[in-house]
Amino acid sequence: MRGYLRSLSCLVFTGAVVGGVLAAGPVTAAGAAAGTGTATCSGTPTAPGVLTGTFQSDVVVKGACEVNAGRAVVEGNLRLTPGSVLLAVFGLNDKTGTGTSSLTVHGDLGVGGGATLLLGCDPESFACLDDPNQNAPTLSSHGSIGGDLTSGMPLGVIVHNTSIGGDVTESGGGGGVTCTPQGVFKLFQSPVFSVYDDTSVAGDVHVSGYRSCYLGLARLRVGGDMAVLSNKLADPDAIEILANHIAGDLVCHGNSRTWNSAETGEHLFPRTPEPNTVAGDRAGQCVLSSPTKPGGPPGPGPF
Repeated sequence: MRGYLRSLSCLVFTGAVVGGVLAAGPVTAAGAAAGTGTATCSGTPTAPGVLTGTFQSDVVVKGACEVNAGRAVVEGNLRLTPGSVLLAVFGLNDKTGTGTSSLTVHGDLGVGGGATLLLGCDPESFACLDDPNQNAPTLSSHGSIGGDLTSGMPLGVIVHNTSIGGDVTESGGGGGVTCTPQGVFKLFQSPVFSVYDDTSVAGDVHVSGYRSCYLGLARLRVGGDMAVLSNKLADPDAIEILANHIAGDLVCHGNSRTWNSAETGEHLFPRTPEPNTVAGDRAGQCVLSSPTKPGGPPGPGPF
């Protein structure tokens, strides 16, 4: 699955988003610049709005919006309306040519039905979209959410290098049990997926009812429980649950498949084990390690 992440960042960098994401200037819609009232950042893939500055209350994203013109700080809550897209995966200030970009939300971040969120980037797991060398990236952008990250029927939620002070909840959504690009992912020439990688979550992580190509949770530091329930994915390599540190319980039920190992080549096997560290109990599909060869049994080690 890591190939999806790499191809997604490379395609966007080379202009696959109809030439708009990187070429656009600071198209800030009314209220999208820093202020004290509720702000709306709106735009299209060819002319996205740009979120920058400090907002004393809430921010609403409509259409397409990006964070690539320095720091954006939301003192209240941030909400993506149904079908909208927020890209906060730029390492540089592409408006001035100097400085860096990042998104900080002191309240909650909500992702509406059919919406897509990309938050945080780093050289190891997901290159920033404006990194000049996608094959050997060096840039990073650290995301921060003070409260909860809640997604209801989203198209996809892609989170890396982010600190979350509350819970992560993703319920339903996706592009259907297929790897055919859907919605905004068509612009990336990518299957629809959700991932949470290299991120700290103070509370619980709960992902349920997602229907898409791929789902992954890797190298998370979770202060509470992790529950992965009733998710159906078209990629046989999903769901990868890798090298997470979970202070509570790990519960997996009703999923199409779960793995605590990663593929080492172009095919499902061979695989490299990346077991999880779980302080509490393990239940369901995430008790014994996933098979290491085709048709092999699970275990004997812990998931």
